[in-house]
Amino acid sequence: MRVQLDGVSAGYGEHRVLTGVSLDLAEPRIALLGANGSGKSTLLRVLSGTHVPESGLVQVDGQPLRHDRKGLRRHRQRVQLVLQDPDDQLFSSDVTRDVSFGPMNLDLPEAEVRARVEEALGVLSITHLADRPTHQLSYGERKRVALAGAVAMRPAVLLLDEPTAGLDPEGVREALGVLERLVAAGTSLVLATHDVDFALAWADRVIVLAPDEVVSGDPVTLLGDVALLERARLQRPWPLELHARLAVRGLVPPGLRPRSIDDVLAILDAGDDSGA
Repeated sequence: MRVQLDGVSAGYGEHRVLTGVSLDLAEPRIALLGANGSGKSTLLRVLSGTHVPESGLVQVDGQPLRHDRKGLRRHRQRVQLVLQDPDDQLFSSDVTRDVSFGPMNLDLPEAEVRARVEEALGVLSITHLADRPTHQLSYGERKRVALAGAVAMRPAVLLLDEPTAGLDPEGVREALGVLERLVAAGTSLVLATHDVDFALAWADRVIVLAPDEVVSGDPVTLLGDVALLERARLQRPWPLELHARLAVRGLVPPGLRPRSIDDVLAILDAGDDSGA
């Protein structure tokens, strides 16, 4: 499924957040990057249909999103938004009821709803929480349950607002494992984050939101653009920063594109081998 923005402007009252944004979201892993207030959450809400743009179009497979009841119902079967704070989405008394809420509103047969809930809990590795009251869950567990509610809708695109925010390192590792399973199952992810290192290593495409501009492109190219990152109040990811500093000292060849610690080590090992 292909989601596009065509000249979208959006804001809140007189405060304009996005101006004339055109994007083609075709890749399975897309990271949105920008400082607080840059418009990442607003962009996700526009894509989900929960925020109506002042002008421009959201298109899915070439068809404009309609913001009437029928149009939004159809859209939310294909595109789901998971908010940063799980408590903004969890409202049922226990996990199973919460995860089943969306499928039940599709008027699906009871057996189909049960199958979707079981599938979503399994994908998120939280089947053991099925009967747990939501108020007894840890923060990380609540994040997973909120995500399971979206997964149970079987969307083609998942919009995620800071999915690893507030998690400890083990929670982050588990969350990233879940995201990879979703991509492997055919779900495309559009993920808002402040973590430039994660975006560099993970994303197929990054979208950088800077004042008065939204730039989309290859992760290494955009996240290596120091001037763009300064305008967006972001830092260059450490693999690119380290490589640039080593290249200045003549320790590694310039122009390489490391995206992770393993890439940097491979460059250094290659330099050692050539000098042996």
